[in-house]
Amino acid sequence: MSGKNMIWVVVLVIIVAVGSSTVYYVDEREKAIVFQFGEIVRSKDTPGLHFKAPLINNVRYFDSRVQTMDSDPELYLTREKKNLVVDSFVKWRITNASDYYTRLGGLASNARNRLAQRVNDALRREFGNRSVQQVISGDRVEIMDVVRQTTNEEIASLGIEVLDVRLKRVDLDPAISERVYQRMEAERSRVAKDLRARGAEAAERITADADRQRAIILAQAQQKAQEVKGQGDAEATMIYAEAFNRDQEFYRLYRSLNAYRNTFSSPDNLLVIEPDSEFFRYFKQASPPPLD
Repeated sequence: MSGKNMIWVVVLVIIVAVGSSTVYYVDEREKAIVFQFGEIVRSKDTPGLHFKAPLINNVRYFDSRVQTMDSDPELYLTREKKNLVVDSFVKWRITNASDYYTRLGGLASNARNRLAQRVNDALRREFGNRSVQQVISGDRVEIMDVVRQTTNEEIASLGIEVLDVRLKRVDLDPAISERVYQRMEAERSRVAKDLRARGAEAAERITADADRQRAIILAQAQQKAQEVKGQGDAEATMIYAEAFNRDQEFYRLYRSLNAYRNTFSSPDNLLVIEPDSEFFRYFKQASPPPLD
């Protein structure tokens, strides 16, 4: 390559280098600040391609997307002087790059420290003005809105904006929680004992009523059985009397045979009686004696 061509190449490289240093691109997710010898000359460029003085101006970029600051759980005192463990997080973003750089040095760590301090103070004030019942039952949304508005007013000059403040978890202090759980357990035990006592009382009433009804039914059944038995005995007696009146000697023979069967049913039976006893009259003669 000749010397003339080499010169043209060098000139072209210089032109490209100088041309590229005169333009810069701002992404829609970023904010840019243009400096001139360390002094801010422009900070509100819209997303797109822009121009700057080569070698004189330099550009610094900052992330303008929504960022999350997740704080560690903190203890806050309520109006009743009870500690609550609160776990929260904050959504924030850069709105003014110039103020952000000037007040916070352009460092996200500084922004998070300032935000944590402001949010912590605002939460402490809000929890201190409310009872535990108010915090847990219905004031959480109001607390988050008030803290967000208050924090935005306090950090408006820092070039950042708080988009949202959220309470992830609100719990009683572990020592207080244990006492609360013990009281709840004692109350539930008392209710359970009361219900058991009422159940036992109802069971006793039901059992007593069932026993009373059983005794009544058994008594009525026994009475009915005695009535039926009495009627049967009366009918049997009447039948026996009629049979006896029809043939008295046959009835005597039938009764004697039954007596013999019952007496001599077992070889172990022993009967001591006189031979001429009336019991053996049907053994002594084939025909019965005449009736008196």
